This record gives sequence, structure tokens and C-alpha cells, in this order.
Amino acid sequence: MIVVNTETIPGMRIVQVRGIVQGNTVRSKHMGRDIMAGFKNLVGGELKGYTELLTEARREALSRMLGEAEQLGANAVVNVRFSTSAVTQGAAELYAYGTAVIAETEDEF
Repeated sequence: MIVVNTETIPGMRIVQVRGIVQGNTVRSKHMGRDIMAGFKNLVGGELKGYTELLTEARREALSRMLGEAEQLGANAVVNVRFSTSAVTQGAAELYAYGTAVIAETEDEF
């Protein structure tokens, strides 16, 4: 499955649009990580627990989006975007979406 954040795929042409596909997940870290993140907030620096949280969430949302694209018979998803939002303190939603398409290699003339 080809996944791009552009409207086109270089060297390929889109021959059919299958529709919008999406995937999302809501994740939270355990209380111990929240407490450690609170301490880290006081001194500054990366909150590694939350970086891991968003990395896991991005993978999950992307996987779910690609599953929808496969169900539609697509071989590519174009114009992929990610969005995040806080659901509650310590929990975040990550949402991935794009357009499922069938793309073919351009014939060389």
C-alpha cells in the first residue's frame, strides 16, 4: 500500500477514487507516567512517556486507516493527514485520514 501526504504519487496516475478512509485511537499512559511527566514539566525537556504514547497512537490510527483502504480495494492512500486532540487529562486521540485510490504506473511514451 502506497501512503503519501500529497495529492498525487510521482510516476503514477490515479485511475479511481474509492473514498475517504480514516482510523483513530484514544490512548492514555498509566498514572505513574503522568506523575513523572508532571515533575518533568517543572524542569523542562521532552516528556518521553507522551512521545511514546503519540507514536503508538499514530501507528494504530494509520493501521486502522489502511485496513479501511484495503477493504475498499485500494492500493494507495493519498493526501494523508493526522490530527490530535486531548480527550481528558492524560489521554489523547490521534486521528488519521486520507483518500483511498487505485493508482497505476504511468506508461512511458
